[in-house]
Amino acid sequence: MRILITGVDSFIGQNLRAELSNRGYNDVTGLNDCEDREKLKCCIDKSDFIFHLHTIYRSEDPELFESVNIGTTKTIIELIGNRCKSLLLLSSTQAGNGDPYGQSKLLAEKCVKEWTNTTGNKAYIFRLANEFGKWCPPNFNSVVATFCYNIARGLPIKINNPNAPLKLMYIDDIIGNFISVLEPDLETNDKILSYETSVGEVAKLIKSFSTARQELDIPDMPDGLIKKLYSTYLSYLPPGKLSVALQTHTDNRGSFTELFHFGGMGQVSVNISKPGVTKGNHWHHTKNEKFIVVSGSGIIKLRKVGTNEVFQYQVSGEKIEVVDIPPGYTHSITNTGEVDMLTIMWANEIFNADQPDTYFEEI
Repeated sequence: MRILITGVDSFIGQNLRAELSNRGYNDVTGLNDCEDREKLKCCIDKSDFIFHLHTIYRSEDPELFESVNIGTTKTIIELIGNRCKSLLLLSSTQAGNGDPYGQSKLLAEKCVKEWTNTTGNKAYIFRLANEFGKWCPPNFNSVVATFCYNIARGLPIKINNPNAPLKLMYIDDIIGNFISVLEPDLETNDKILSYETSVGEVAKLIKSFSTARQELDIPDMPDGLIKKLYSTYLSYLPPGKLSVALQTHTDNRGSFTELFHFGGMGQVSVNISKPGVTKGNHWHHTKNEKFIVVSGSGIIKLRKVGTNEVFQYQVSGEKIEVVDIPPGYTHSITNTGEVDMLTIMWANEIFNADQPDTYFEEI
């Protein structure tokens, strides 16, 4: 299928083109504006499907909304005429709200609907609201992009009304719906998953991501919005600030480094043991752990406190497995190889020096 994207370098255009390529749509032409009628005609002539994303969101000149948002749409459908081609129009939930931008989007929709009624061609109209995600320019028309960009750089953000309602749509959901209409047997589907929140809540979440990252905390993500906001925030970090220094505790036995904290889901650490070294020989009342040797080889031994029977597991990076360390079992891990043994360790709670729940007892 031959595809044309107008506004190809826009936030949505970049994401659309990238995902089309991922899905094997390789015959894609892109335009950033549609002022050159002959060039536009040539691109339309060579296309089967047009994603019309080119739009003006803001302007001090109301006539620009008419010339671009309405005029360009009219030009495209005139150039298509009666030929069998499909069109997707990027519209807005502000269509028909009475301001110049909203009115221009409503009239553009009307033009497309009249064209489909006359020609029988398929058209898809998507009304979007507050799109967010990677590559969205900050300090333009996305509050999420602006918050992420500024907070990631320690810059202030401005909130006039924290209780102001905010409807958000995530870029991957948008692009997935856009591409789905390329399948000829699908009905028109202009419903994209949206999230109802507030300006203040979004700002609070993004600020919490910044703090959590420095403390090695992975935020809880009980719903799709938090997951998508967190991914978006990370995409705005300056390239030179993608790394967070970790504190490594080192002695002649090896080292121990906490990697991530998961709040109520505990923590993940990496433990390096030198050849011949045994670590552990302790037990916990409530804390439980999972040991995963990913490099080197060793033995994990466990004994239920108050009993004499010892259980052991041969572990190796050549056959990665998870060994559970239940509460009430004293346990140890010994490097039996000739090179450093690397073990990933998960504990169900974040270490608290005031309440370590750790009691020494030899296996």
